[in-house]
Amino acid sequence: MSSSVQLFRDQKYHELKGQCIRQRRLFEDPEFPASDESLFYQSAPPRKVEWKRPKDLCEDPHLFVNGISSHDLHQGILGNCWFVAACSCLALRKTLWQQVIPDFKEQEWDPKRPEKYAGIFRFRFWCFGEWIEVVVDDLLPTMDGKLIYCHSNVTNEFWSALLEKAYAKLAGSYEALDGGSAADAIVDFTGAVAESIDLVQGKYGEIISEQMKLFEDLLKVHKRGGLISCSITASSGGTNEAETAMGLVIGHAYSVTAIRKLRLGERLIFSFKAEKLFMIRLRNPWGKREWNGAWSDNSEEWKKVSSSERKSLGLTLENDGEFWMTFEDWCKNFTDVDVCRIVNTSYFSIHKTWEKKMMLGAWAKNSEPLLNRSGGCFDNRETFLQNPQYIFDVKKTEDKVLVSLQQEDRRKYKKEGKGDSIPIGFEILKVEDNRSYRLHKLTVQERVATSPYINTRTVFLKRILKQGRYILIPTTYHPGIITKFILRLFTDVPSRLRELKADKPKMTCWSLLCGYPRRVTQIKIHSAEGLQKQDRSGGADPYVLIKCENQSLRSPVQHDTTSAIFDTQVIFYRKNIDSPIIVQVWNSNILCDQFLGQAVLAASPSDPREQQTLQLRGRGGREAAEVPGHITVKVFSSDDLVEL
Repeated sequence: MSSSVQLFRDQKYHELKGQCIRQRRLFEDPEFPASDESLFYQSAPPRKVEWKRPKDLCEDPHLFVNGISSHDLHQGILGNCWFVAACSCLALRKTLWQQVIPDFKEQEWDPKRPEKYAGIFRFRFWCFGEWIEVVVDDLLPTMDGKLIYCHSNVTNEFWSALLEKAYAKLAGSYEALDGGSAADAIVDFTGAVAESIDLVQGKYGEIISEQMKLFEDLLKVHKRGGLISCSITASSGGTNEAETAMGLVIGHAYSVTAIRKLRLGERLIFSFKAEKLFMIRLRNPWGKREWNGAWSDNSEEWKKVSSSERKSLGLTLENDGEFWMTFEDWCKNFTDVDVCRIVNTSYFSIHKTWEKKMMLGAWAKNSEPLLNRSGGCFDNRETFLQNPQYIFDVKKTEDKVLVSLQQEDRRKYKKEGKGDSIPIGFEILKVEDNRSYRLHKLTVQERVATSPYINTRTVFLKRILKQGRYILIPTTYHPGIITKFILRLFTDVPSRLRELKADKPKMTCWSLLCGYPRRVTQIKIHSAEGLQKQDRSGGADPYVLIKCENQSLRSPVQHDTTSAIFDTQVIFYRKNIDSPIIVQVWNSNILCDQFLGQAVLAASPSDPREQQTLQLRGRGGREAAEVPGHITVKVFSSDDLVEL
């Protein structure tokens, strides 16, 4: 076993199995006993439950009968259609289910060597950034000799019932699985990055351009091994499990089993005005009850599709719970989608690969503001920056960034009545290019992205960000809430994501010799206008160089302009407060850059903090001769090093 897999409750599968075989007994799990405490913490099942082993329920038990398929599953009396939908999705991807069910051949019943069977199984789940192996016995809850929870449509196949038992053990009980989310289960099966999409709010049923973008995005996710499920939220006052006029079940998780562009036969071009139809195939975890609208199993539309095309789509006309619909109908009839992306970080892949960074963190309370790490969302202006802060760099001119924030699984607290997820989210701020200490006040920084704030386990955001340095601040919605989280950031080139812990430069023995900063200054260079023309076409390629004591920072070059927008931010911790800050404008040239002018700033705390426009001058002090052009800047200075 690789060292990266942790053992749940420190139970070692091979050791326990070996003991049982030597003692010729079947395993009984002391950590998740066949008793009521494993079933429920609050509402007992309607009748007495009997725990039975597969051999007592059928003749010839197996983990898999004729391989694994998304048709294997049926939901039991537990409200866990979401778990069944997640299993249906998992069954579509061999590489994924083989991670969850390790060495499945070794775990399978062997009718030729019954003495090697010990009634013990193991499954692996991705929990909070690491794989955890959970061991279970094969005693399953039944009534009248039938499994009452998740089971296969083949009576002698048990992989889904045993997987569900391991998952219930992880959550604390079977009842703790009631009313979960398919996305959470898929993340636990795969370590995928989950995103929830509200089809109504995003107006995907109405705006065709948005619909097409979503189709292409989901097609890509599906092709690259991602998993998708969807549902219809009950309207206020409506009930779950009710059926719509079109045969869809409300409040019920469906798994997406295919996404395709369907070509229609030549003679149809005129009647449909399109050669390609955008289609999606779904599965109802009940294994029956299907959509009855256009393109449903027995609809007229299929008669217009050639038999070879039907065969390639795998069209079956049984009431097996699997059905096709057009993507437009899907957007109009469903309300919520959970997308689980398997983000590719392998260097040996033909598809786009991502650079991944993962951080484990926590929101923690402290009455001392500089130590508090639970400040709530942006609306709590006084305390918002008292949250964990993570800094990262975008190195390219612009880069697509994926962010996933996941709070710890709270199901294990359901017994204490605290099992609900907390509303969480995050902000991304563009900050000074050289910032390396925590941010204490919002002045020149730019708020570039805000995630949704929702009480789901995972919050996800995709954004294209420009080159520069950013701070990502994960928060709970309300201040003062304590819980753990993991933050995952995916970028095209390495982002150097790291937590900012220090509030100001550290005082060391060296500081006594060389001096310690006495003042902090933030500068934002907004723009430079009216610069001297530098080339025949009457333009220039300006950049700014900001100098303070022995540090200097330069902005990116703006091409072919004499009026450039820079929006460059810098921060300096200054030891010699009498030494001014110099902002120079240069023209970039292949052979030798030309000096275009400069402004000298005293940058003292009493200086105005509003935006100001300064005339450029030649080299020398503040009295040097004026030269064409001026710059627009904002300057903040403070002698309190933790003010800015």
